[in-house]
Order: sequence, then C-alpha cells, then structure tokens
Amino acid sequence: MVDQSTQSIEIEAPAARIMAVIADFPAYPEWAEAVKETEVLTQNSGGSAERVRFVLDAGVVKDTYTNVYSWSADGLSVSWELVEGQVQKAQKGSYALKPLGDERTEVTYSLAVDLAIPMIGLFRRKAEKMIMDTALKELKRRVEAE
Repeated sequence: MVDQSTQSIEIEAPAARIMAVIADFPAYPEWAEAVKETEVLTQNSGGSAERVRFVLDAGVVKDTYTNVYSWSADGLSVSWELVEGQVQKAQKGSYALKPLGDERTEVTYSLAVDLAIPMIGLFRRKAEKMIMDTALKELKRRVEAE
C-alpha cells in the first residue's frame, strides 16, 4: 500500500454532530460534489454502515467501488478499506475527531489510494491532498450549515 496523506480542519460543531454527518452515507450526494450515488449494502449489529458502495465522478477519475467501515466504540473515529473497485486497486482512509471544546472539533482525514492506472507518486499525493482538502471543506460546510 502507498503512503497515506493526512490533513486536518477545525469545525464549529461537537464531535457527535460531525460523526453523524460522516455516517449518513445516503446524504453524501447532497453535499459531496464528486459522490454521485451511495448505497449502504450491510450494517453492523449497532446499525452503523459496514459495507458501502459509491459511484464517484471526480473529473479525471470515475469509479464505482465498495468500502468496508470500522467504527470506534468512543464515536471519535472511523476507518475504511476498499474491498472492490474498478479504477482503484486499494484505498485506506480514516476520520479521527478530537474535541477542542463544547462546539469545536478538529477533524483529521487520512487517505491512501492506489489506482489501477499508473500514476507518478508525486501526482498521486497531490491528488490525495486535493481530494482531502475538498472533502474536509465540504464536510465543514455541511456540518456548520445544520
């Protein structure tokens, strides 16, 4: 697996509200521009999404893929791994939330993607950083608008 890129942002909301938005996969197409469609395929015993299928159109990269999710017991992190993809060979990611007070939370997003098409490492890392930057800004906008 390739190296992970990591980026953080502060959001004016409690961690529980942010995690609720992260966990609401059916709503992603409403606020995550590149996500065109989502489908929760399975849930764990607690009702959280376990396997989720995505249809992604991020301009040069279009893919339909499935991730498996693992949720922390404390509600402050979630990680995922690709189990099926067309353009992606591998994807590992996570969100880690760190409460900074009643109404502020630091969200750290880590992501590593390996594509089936060859890509120079420098360009891949730049693309990962752009994906993370966009995802964090869209998450912040969505959470703070609620």
